[in-house]
Amino acid sequence: MTLTMSNSPTPVHCHPAHFVSQIRHGMCETPVMEFEVIARQLVRALRNQRSQVALSRRLGYRTNVVYSWEHGRNWPTAAQLLNLADRTGVDVAEALTRFQRQRPAWLGQRNPASPTAVTAMLNHLRGNLPLVELARQTGISRFALARWLKGTAEPKAPDFLNVVHCCTRRVADFVAAFVNPEQVPSLRGEWRRQQMARRAAYEVPWSHAVLRALELAEYGRLVRHRPGWLARRVGISRPEEERCLKLLAQTGQIGFDGKRWQVLAGGAVDLRDDPDAARAQRNFWMRVAAERVATDSGMFAYNVCGVARKDVERLKRLQLDYLRQARAIISESEPVEQVVLLQVQIFALEPSRATSTSRGKRRESASD
Repeated sequence: MTLTMSNSPTPVHCHPAHFVSQIRHGMCETPVMEFEVIARQLVRALRNQRSQVALSRRLGYRTNVVYSWEHGRNWPTAAQLLNLADRTGVDVAEALTRFQRQRPAWLGQRNPASPTAVTAMLNHLRGNLPLVELARQTGISRFALARWLKGTAEPKAPDFLNVVHCCTRRVADFVAAFVNPEQVPSLRGEWRRQQMARRAAYEVPWSHAVLRALELAEYGRLVRHRPGWLARRVGISRPEEERCLKLLAQTGQIGFDGKRWQVLAGGAVDLRDDPDAARAQRNFWMRVAAERVATDSGMFAYNVCGVARKDVERLKRLQLDYLRQARAIISESEPVEQVVLLQVQIFALEPSRATSTSRGKRRESASD
């Protein structure tokens, strides 16, 4: 598991969930999401070419409830929204799996469009994020949140999307699992920005570290940009700094105000659409960590141990809980003074079947 941290509360480049987080505070704020508008447009996108009346009847309503949902006069619950997706031909279980890039354990025998599935999903996404912090970030009362997390009440669709985004910073990816995000106008710009940010992360991994360095309070106090300053703060060459800044500008993540570079984009970017590229990213930062451990005073610890297979999964969950807690600390950390690479790994030393097969093929090629 690898994770790069910024002052965004979103994990970065984490396996099995790889994502790159963009800045939350410092030089810019993550754009405010209008979850009511997103909910209305998502309902409309799911309806597609069907009439509102026909779809309302298909859902089992005598009134034109879809009209009310699309115009914000009433809101479906999260379960009703997922049921709407199901009734319009979306495989909800597959969509949720696509969003998380692995089948969620909480799905089990549950109907994925049921209130119990929504409760399980919210608890899974929340992890160990304190309820008070969740309430602060969403603007929803902790009493309402507590009822949703206990399953004694159901969140309306806009509130559900709000909580999903707060816990993951990936509401655009969530919507994209159900419909083409180009059909949701309020998310279209965010989706395109994410696609450009993915390109930057895949092509030039150091661009993310440079982006983080632009958050540094010390950089913000510079009278004007100094070529090489960012490179020194993250330990790269000046040409690499220039390459990163050029790509970040081309992909719309930063802009120059005449004096300094300013971060323009916020949110979280999922890197899992291309498994090979994501694996290359993970390996890249592992190599960086190995190089820095050999020369720097960073913290490094390891434990080679024997455990039951079931306890490997427990250890993985423990690490994910740790990362969620670290996320909360990072989101409140001010002033921003250093760019840090935080990594967590756990894996069995026994080669995987894919690795063993690959090695066998190489041996056969060598013998040939």
